[in-house]
Formats: sequence, C-alpha cells, structure tokens
Amino acid sequence: MNKDEREINGFKMFGLMIPKMPGLMFRLSGTLLRFKSQANKAGRVFKKELVNQGIDEITAEGLKEKYMEGSHIRQYLMNMR
Repeated sequence: MNKDEREINGFKMFGLMIPKMPGLMFRLSGTLLRFKSQANKAGRVFKKELVNQGIDEITAEGLKEKYMEGSHIRQYLMNMR
C-alpha cells in the first residue's frame, strides 16, 4: 500500500467510527460515574472503620484522602506514562 491508500483507509476507518462515538462516550461516562460512586462509598467505609478502631477524625480523613488517590482517573492516567 502506498501513502495515499493508507490515508484513504484511515479516513474510512475514522468515518466508520464517528457514528459510534456518542454511544461509546455515553457508556464510558456511565462506567466512570459508577466507578467514582463506588470509590467514594469505599472511602466513607474506610474512614468509618478507622474511626471505629480508635483513630482520631483528622488523621482518619487524611488517610482516607491517601486511600482515595487511587480512584482519581486523571492521576491514574498521568501515572500510566
């Protein structure tokens, strides 16, 4: 294949993908919202258990924030580089 044929095939592939993008973005955003909701719930449970085990509220909040760092999508993607 020469360069022109590769470019044409690339445009065809892009053209085929455009109609699928809204549905893909909708499903992806739903998945991300569920993930974030579950992460927030886990953070609340984690903090509650820390407090139940005798750790003061301020320290428990700090530990919860450290625990929640793993659920920040942007931070996760930046660390993948």
